[in-house]
Amino acid sequence: MASAFGHAVLGATLGKLLLPERQYWPYWVAAACCAALPDVDSLGYRLGVPYDSLWGHRGLTHSLLAAAVVAASGAGVGQLVPLARRVSAGRLALLLFLSTASHGVLDALTTGGLGVAFFSPWDLERYFFGFRPIRVSPLSVRAFFGQSGLRVLASEGRWIALPCAMLWLFLGLIRRTLLTSRAHN
Repeated sequence: MASAFGHAVLGATLGKLLLPERQYWPYWVAAACCAALPDVDSLGYRLGVPYDSLWGHRGLTHSLLAAAVVAASGAGVGQLVPLARRVSAGRLALLLFLSTASHGVLDALTTGGLGVAFFSPWDLERYFFGFRPIRVSPLSVRAFFGQSGLRVLASEGRWIALPCAMLWLFLGLIRRTLLTSRAHN
């Protein structure tokens, strides 16, 4: 798996991309949380859930179905937000779906594990992409805070954080350019 940090960075970037106005920063945070959420299944290790089972790591919680359930639930909860800060349910659902689904995409780009059950529960096959540049993160917090974790963070810096930062800068430049051109017209 990629680390929670890498997942959250991509989720927040998707939030910024789909809801660029600063007033929507709480949705960026929600997207970051949704992007990390599928790893709740790693708690199963302590409960004796086999890695390769439906409920094991990178199983059902990493599926597109789970992303759709999270998106629908989040869009419903989003309707409780005061009208001035609310976004359309469809737009919010899209953001939360993409953020949650991005978790499996990043995990399928890692160097270890059993792959991702994108189509669970109908198809339990685990998938990886042909290009796998992201170092797999250790599942234990203790193991993460050492040399292994530093290597993971360096890998995620290169393959996740840097492209996301470039996208944020690009979006900022476009926004500034549009605002400047509107001011001159």
